[in-house]
Amino acid sequence: MTDTSQRGDSGISAGSSAASKRQSFGGRDQSAGQGRTVIADVVVLKIAAMATREVSGVHAMGNVFRRAAGAVRDATPGAGSASITRGVKAEVGERQAAIDLAIVAEYDVRIGDVAGEVRENVISAVERMTGLEVVEVNIYISDVRLPDEEDEPDTERRIR
Repeated sequence: MTDTSQRGDSGISAGSSAASKRQSFGGRDQSAGQGRTVIADVVVLKIAAMATREVSGVHAMGNVFRRAAGAVRDATPGAGSASITRGVKAEVGERQAAIDLAIVAEYDVRIGDVAGEVRENVISAVERMTGLEVVEVNIYISDVRLPDEEDEPDTERRIR
């Protein structure tokens, strides 16, 4: 993520307090005094992850080493949510969100075009579903899947 101090008064806040985990719905009072709707950070993470996976040319999310470690971790009970949001980081404020994505691209695609499609799809999905303004989507292409590569590293031999 970029330094939030450079964004000025963007409404994005970093931190681990309970208040930073739940944010108001797009910064707008949706209920005219009848209550408040909050959106957890994980909601933005999941929306961004799903929108990324919808784009043709994206093979997987995360970087190579984290995917290998994640394959072992995901095999443990209760780790399902971590695999869905692997490769996604987000800063969520009251009115805005900034998202970082790590992607493994398919071989023989125009990486710039794939990144552009991912960016557009993520912004559209997050803004439509949450009402938050997405101020940036940073994309890190961590690897390219070659046609003859296996989908996941073989971790069983090292774990015995």
